[in-house]
Amino acid sequence: MNGRIKELIQQLGEAIHESVSDSESISGVVREIRDEGFDVMLMLEATIGLNEVTESADVSEHEPASSGTDFTRNDLSFLKSLRISLPDEDIPSAERDA
Repeated sequence: MNGRIKELIQQLGEAIHESVSDSESISGVVREIRDEGFDVMLMLEATIGLNEVTESADVSEHEPASSGTDFTRNDLSFLKSLRISLPDEDIPSAERDA
């Protein structure tokens, strides 16, 4: 991974941190928890995945997996990585067997 990508990933992490830190709704809930007598330590974990895009990339990865679903092959792969399964009728048979 080149230095520019590492720098951009670091900037993304900082942007996520800032958005959480500046969130009024998060601040409000943290304040309410402290009002109840508890100290709050908020730790978030972000996983950033990168796939290099090439000119010869298979466009079908971004097209619906079948005419009966709105999920792409990438969507199904991502859900599977999170251990989220869909009812069999929502997954095309070719995707179930993969």
